[in-house]
Amino acid sequence: MGAVLETSGLTRNFGAIMAVDDVSFELRSGELLALIGPNGAGKSTCFNMLMGQLKPTKGRVKLGGEDITGLSPRQVWRKGVGRTFQITSTYSSMTVVENVQMSLLSHHGEILRFLPYATRQYREEALSLLALVNMADQADRHCAVLAYGDLKRMELAIALAHDPKVLLMDEPTAGMAPKERVALMKLTADIVRRKGVSVLFTEHDMDVVFAHSHRIMVLNRGALIAEGTAEDIRNNTTVREVYLGGGTIFADQGGAAHA
Repeated sequence: MGAVLETSGLTRNFGAIMAVDDVSFELRSGELLALIGPNGAGKSTCFNMLMGQLKPTKGRVKLGGEDITGLSPRQVWRKGVGRTFQITSTYSSMTVVENVQMSLLSHHGEILRFLPYATRQYREEALSLLALVNMADQADRHCAVLAYGDLKRMELAIALAHDPKVLLMDEPTAGMAPKERVALMKLTADIVRRKGVSVLFTEHDMDVVFAHSHRIMVLNRGALIAEGTAEDIRNNTTVREVYLGGGTIFADQGGAAHA
């Protein structure tokens, strides 16, 4: 699999604080790549540089071989990078399908031109995206009454409306019940297989990480300290000591992750 997204020497400091320190990695085509680490490790800062919210102090970001370092978030989005956030942000006064339609209008460059007629535009396309995330039966419900897990699935449909090459998911299962977490990541893995989108995600639930990632990267104090398969990370003593305080990572045969 070739690299869709790659960084080289990605670095960001805030005065004397080194938030991300010389991080280099590749996200391959059709891959689910997890970026894990303790709170304050630099995961969100890294995401913000990839998406254009922050400019790197040094280093480069490439998408499909094209240098996108320093582009604005909208420019990065237009190049084919989507993102979901730890805390969902939707139009609560609108229905589920209308939220997805708004994203499609933006994708097609018609967000202002057709705003008075937004509910008539791209409804079938929006319904198809909702079907992809198992939300078609809730299309006409208002977002204000949705369960949190349903909001997360709707947010995924919104992110997919742009047909991204790369999807950045910042703690996609945060705030969800255990069964909802498993269901959302199974759904994401299925979308990766069906649509070929490449996903980089951060996550604190180790069961989710080890069950669904093709590869895992571990960040600590801004630096990558390990990279490999789930088995590689389970057996990495540095990860155990630094990330989990010497505890066991994800017991074998489906046991729960714990420190």
